[in-house]
Amino acid sequence: MAAGTLYTYPENWRAFKAQIAAQYSGARLKLASSSPAFTFGQTNRTPAFLGNFPLGKVPAYQGDDGFCLFESNAIAHYLSNEALRGATPQAAAQVLQWVSFADSEIIPPASAWVFPTLGIMQFNKQATEQAKEDVKRVLTVLNQHLTTRTFLVGERVSLADITVVCSMLWLYKQVLEPSFRQPYPNVTRWFVTCVNQPQFKAVLGEVKLCEKMAQFDAKKFAEMQPKKETPSKKEKGGKETAKPQEKKEKKKEEKKPAPEEEMDDCDAVLAAEPKAKDPFAQLPKSTFVMDEFKRKYSNEDTLTVALPHFWEHLDREGYSIWYGQYKYPEELTLTFKSCNLITGMFQRLDKLRKNAFASVILFGTNNDSSISGIWVFRGQELAFTLSEDWQIDYESYDWRKLDPDSEECKTMVKEYFAWEGDFKHVGKPFNQGKIFK
Repeated sequence: MAAGTLYTYPENWRAFKAQIAAQYSGARLKLASSSPAFTFGQTNRTPAFLGNFPLGKVPAYQGDDGFCLFESNAIAHYLSNEALRGATPQAAAQVLQWVSFADSEIIPPASAWVFPTLGIMQFNKQATEQAKEDVKRVLTVLNQHLTTRTFLVGERVSLADITVVCSMLWLYKQVLEPSFRQPYPNVTRWFVTCVNQPQFKAVLGEVKLCEKMAQFDAKKFAEMQPKKETPSKKEKGGKETAKPQEKKEKKKEEKKPAPEEEMDDCDAVLAAEPKAKDPFAQLPKSTFVMDEFKRKYSNEDTLTVALPHFWEHLDREGYSIWYGQYKYPEELTLTFKSCNLITGMFQRLDKLRKNAFASVILFGTNNDSSISGIWVFRGQELAFTLSEDWQIDYESYDWRKLDPDSEECKTMVKEYFAWEGDFKHVGKPFNQGKIFK
C-alpha cells in the first residue's frame, strides 16, 4: 500500500484527485500544504525540492520510500487501487478516456469562464461566451452518457468520476446556476451523488451548488494586479544626470529576483488571493505555549509528563476547553468511513493547528459507533466561528464549553488525551483515536 507526502497549497483541486483516491484505496497520505511543512512560492523554489520535482509545480508526491511523482493525474493513478483504475483492460481504457476528457475538454473552457469571476483573469466577452458554449457541449456529452448510468465507468466510483468531478468543481460552485444546469439533470444528479460520498466529503467538505452565476468584478481584478513601479523622475528638459541613473540601475540589479518558473492558472489563483487576516490577532499574548505542550504530548509519556505540563501551564483566560459530540451517530456505518469523517475535518482545519489541539475518538463497532472529542482553543469562543474556512464540519457536532477547574473536565481531558479510561458518558468501547496538533 502506497504511503507518502503530497505537497500542495490549500484548496488545490488538482490535489483533491489524489486525496480522494487515497480515501478509497486506503493509501497513507500525509498532506503538506502549509508552513512549516510546505510554503507555496518558497519551498517549491528550493534546490532540494527542484531536485525531486524539476518544474517546481504542485501537487507533487514523495513516497516514504523516496519514490517521486509530479503531475496530478499520475499521482492520483498511483494512489488508486485496481477498482478505481479499472479492473479490466476495457474499464482501464475507459477511465483513461474520461481523465483525458477532463484535461482537454473541461478544464480549458472552465478556466476561461471561471477565472475572471475570481478576479485573477481579465474578462473577455468573446472568450467567455465561447467558453459557455464549450461547457454546454461537455455537459451534453456527459448528460447523454449518464442517462442510464450512475457512474462514468462501471457500477462504482472510479478514477474517472474523481477526476471529472474535481475538474468541474469550480464550475458548479461558481457559475452553473440552476437555470444553466437545468437541461443536464443527469450530470447534476451524478455530481451530487459523487460529492456526497464519504470519501469525497472527507476531502471536499460540503459542496454547495451555485445559486447565482458569478460575474467579472473589475474592481477585484484591479486590486489583484501587481503594482507597477513608479517611473524614475526626469530633470527639466527630459534629461537625467548620469550618476543618479547609474545608482538607480545598480540598485535595481541588486533587488532583481531570480527568475521563477511560470505558474499555471490554478497556482495563479492562490498567488492572487489576498492574505487572510489572523482571527486571533486581537487576543492578548498568552503565557501558555501550545507548541511546547504538543512536543511534550508527542515525545513523552501522556499521563506522567504531558498532562501535568498541560495543567501546570494552561492559561485559563487565554484558552478554553470544549467537548464536541457528533450529532448523527445513526448515520455512522463502517468504522473506517467514520474515521474518514474525522480525518477530513482535520484536513480542512489545517490553518487552525497553531491555535488548537484536539483528541477525537471513535467509539463502538461497525453500525454501532459514536464520535466525540476534547478540543483546546485559543480564546474563550468556539474557534470555528471565527473563520468561514473552519465552518464546514463543526455544525455536525454538539459543543459544550467545559470548566477547566471542574472534576468533569479534568477526567475527560485525562481520558481523551490518554485514550484510556471508563468513558462513562459514552457507553461504547474505545475503537481508535485521532489527534489534531
